[in-house]
Amino acid sequence: MYDLAVAWDWLAFAVRWLHVITAIAWIGASFYFIALDLGLRKAPDLPKGAYGEEWEVHGGGFYHTTKYLVAPDRLPEHLTWHKWQSYWTWLSGAALLAIVYWAGAELYLIDPEKADLATWQAIALSAGFIAVGWIGYDALCRSPLKSNPTAVMLVLFAGIVAASWALNQVFTGRAALLHLGAMTATIMTANVFFVIMPNQRIVVADLKAGRTPDAKYGQIAKLRSTHNNYLTLPVLFLMLSNHYPLAFGTEAAWIIAALVFLLGVTIRHYFNTLHATGEGPVWTWGATAVLFVVIMWLSTAPLFDGDYDAVEEAEMTPAALRFAEAPGFETASDAVLARCSMCHAREPVWDGLLWAPKGVHLETPQDIASQARQVYYQSGVSHAMPPGNLTGMTREERAAIRDWFRAAGGMAMAASD
Repeated sequence: MYDLAVAWDWLAFAVRWLHVITAIAWIGASFYFIALDLGLRKAPDLPKGAYGEEWEVHGGGFYHTTKYLVAPDRLPEHLTWHKWQSYWTWLSGAALLAIVYWAGAELYLIDPEKADLATWQAIALSAGFIAVGWIGYDALCRSPLKSNPTAVMLVLFAGIVAASWALNQVFTGRAALLHLGAMTATIMTANVFFVIMPNQRIVVADLKAGRTPDAKYGQIAKLRSTHNNYLTLPVLFLMLSNHYPLAFGTEAAWIIAALVFLLGVTIRHYFNTLHATGEGPVWTWGATAVLFVVIMWLSTAPLFDGDYDAVEEAEMTPAALRFAEAPGFETASDAVLARCSMCHAREPVWDGLLWAPKGVHLETPQDIASQARQVYYQSGVSHAMPPGNLTGMTREERAAIRDWFRAAGGMAMAASD
C-alpha cells in the first residue's frame, strides 16, 4: 500500500519535472524570437521580400538571421517548426493539474467555507473555467475590437480580474491562483495550436503551390504571439504562487493575482523596448517596484481560515474522517502536535515565522487528518520535516506516522482526496 503512495508522489514529481523542462524550452524560444524580431535591422543588400536581418554571436560562432514578413520566394528544404514546446508544456501541466488538484480535490481544490462542492462538481468547474477562458479570449480577438490592440488588452485585463475574483469565490486560495495561471497558459497554447500554426501552414501550402501568400495570416499570428509574450511572466508567478501562502492565503489574493499581470506588462515592456531601441524605459522599474510593494502590502490581509475554534469544530470530509478513525491516529497526532504545530499554526510561535509554511496548519485533529498525505511524505517516509529535525522528532514517532497512514489505506485515500 505505502509503495503505491510513494510511487504516486514520484509520478507527480516526474510530471512536474517534464512540465518545467518543456516550459523552459517554450518560454526560452518565445523570448528569443521576440527579442530577435525587435532587434531586426535594415540593410541595403537584403534579399527580395526580406524585412530585416540580425547578426548574433554565441557559443564561439556567428549567426546571420534574415526575416521575411510574408514568405521567401521559395520554400527551403529544411524548415524548423517551433510547436512541440508549447504542446508538451500544456499536456504536462494538464496532467499535473489532474494529479494534484483533481485527485487531491478535497485537500487542495475544495474549500467548504466558500463552496461545499462534491469532488466531481469541483473538477467540472476546474475544467470549465479553463475552457471558458480560451473561448472568451478567442471571441475577443475575433470581435470588432481586433483592429485596436490596446482595447483588446484592456478588455482582456478586465476579464482576468473578473476570473481571478470568481475563482477565489469557489476554490481554495492556492487552487484559485493556480487555475488563473492554467487558464492563461491554455490561452497561450491554444493561440499556438488554433491560430499561429494553422496560419503558418496556410503560408507554407501557398508557397508549395506556387501562390503568393496573403500577409494577413502572418499578421494575425504575430498579434497572438505578442499576447503570449506579455502573458508569460504572470503565468510563471501564478504557477510558483502555491509555494507562498502570502500570495494565495489572503483575502486579497484575487487582487494580488490581477496586479501580477500588470507586473508582467511593465517588465516585458522594458525588455521589448530595450531589444527594439537599445535602451529600456527607466520608468518601468519604478512602476514595477510600486506594484510589488502594493502586492506585499495586500498580502497582510486576514487569512480565510477564521479562528481556531471554528476550524476545530468544522465537519471533517470523508477522506479526513477515514484517517482520523484509523488505528494509531492518536499516537501519530500527538507526534505531529509535539513536533510540528509550533510552526504549522494559524499564529506560529516559532521565531521569525508570520505564516505557517505553505499555509499548512497542523493544530487540530481535523488539520492533521486532512493533511495526512503530506505528513506521511514529509515526516514518515522522508525526514524533510521538521527542517533539520529542529524539534527532535524520533524514529519511533516517524514509525507511528507511517503505521497510521498505512492502516488508513494511504494510497486509496491519496488517489481519492
